[in-house]
Amino acid sequence: MKNILALGALSLLSLAQAAAIVPRDDITYDAIIIGGGPSGLSALSGLARVRRNTLLIDSGEYRNGPTRHMHDVIGFDGVTPAYYRWAAREQISHYETAYAINGTVTSVAALNNNTLFSVTTTYPNGTSGVASARKVVLATGLRDILPSTPGVRENWGKGIFWCPWCDGHEHEDQALGLLSGLEDAPDLVREISTLNSDIIAFVNGTDTPEARAATESSFPSWERYLQIHNVTVENRTIARVTRLKDGGEPPADPSLPTAPEYDLFSVDFTDGEPVQRAAFFSSFPDEQASAVGQNMGVQLYGGRLAADQSRGLATNIPGVYAIGDANSDNVTNVPHALFTGKRTAVYLHVQLAREDAEKELAAVNGTAVTRREEELDLRTIWNAMNPRGILYAGEFDQ
Repeated sequence: MKNILALGALSLLSLAQAAAIVPRDDITYDAIIIGGGPSGLSALSGLARVRRNTLLIDSGEYRNGPTRHMHDVIGFDGVTPAYYRWAAREQISHYETAYAINGTVTSVAALNNNTLFSVTTTYPNGTSGVASARKVVLATGLRDILPSTPGVRENWGKGIFWCPWCDGHEHEDQALGLLSGLEDAPDLVREISTLNSDIIAFVNGTDTPEARAATESSFPSWERYLQIHNVTVENRTIARVTRLKDGGEPPADPSLPTAPEYDLFSVDFTDGEPVQRAAFFSSFPDEQASAVGQNMGVQLYGGRLAADQSRGLATNIPGVYAIGDANSDNVTNVPHALFTGKRTAVYLHVQLAREDAEKELAAVNGTAVTRREEELDLRTIWNAMNPRGILYAGEFDQ
């Protein structure tokens, strides 16, 4: 319990501001999880439930850190991301084999034919350390690439959002702006059409003949579709986005899962009169938040860490898994992140059990178990550890 209780006590503070908790240096962990968001915490919980010695290393940087509240997470709808992480860590702190530390992983080295991994971490106080594990789980997340337009980064997650499930309901029936290139605008309208009907697409100079042709190719009859939904395309170049009203003040009743947020912004252009909007739904690119996976040779697919869904989200590097937003299943929300963490925890545990069984049986009779014997053992372990429920990790599939 003492292993991560200090992290739980941080409450709403960022982990990056916390004193480092030194991990045990007398063991090789069964797994090291890199990243302390929902997917990493889910993996830590799953492995702790079967008493796997597991270390989670958390940089304190989270993609959803700027947003006011988390939504669509059953049982935690409307809480702040920081509170959710605190609650998860507090629960996990009751498992004696769960360990956590604040720090940024700088490198991972595979040793002994990928049966051992050496993980180097820089701690908040500037020192560094090395820990070893039999498996590595990359829960390193994504980073949104925001434009340099003044006011976008400053208000990101607080009236300017990219996920309608995460933040759209709080701005329903308000005057909405879209921040994207022309080609993305019709898709954004389609995604948000049940929430907003007063929409202006601020395409920031991208309404060109070439962009129109590309948009027609990807979304046939897009102009007619925007007309049906009374969407105006504004092509002037945006100079800045200025907040006029903070929808987070005063704070809503924290016991409520959702409450309206009445933000107000002015969109200023390089020429002409400004336009006011209550909120913005955006489409900006993203990138891997950490280069650790790529640097150790994990393949990328569409900018994501390639993960095999039929093998517990294993990467091309034996012994290394990728979960959450960072992986290539292209689903980026908290409930799915929790699922990926659980799925990998189950599969990773089974893989470790297989390796241990091989060694134990070989030590007894000097022979290796057959593939059929392994599969029978694996299927039994998988089914026993993976009951059907909200975090059911799927059928045994090899």
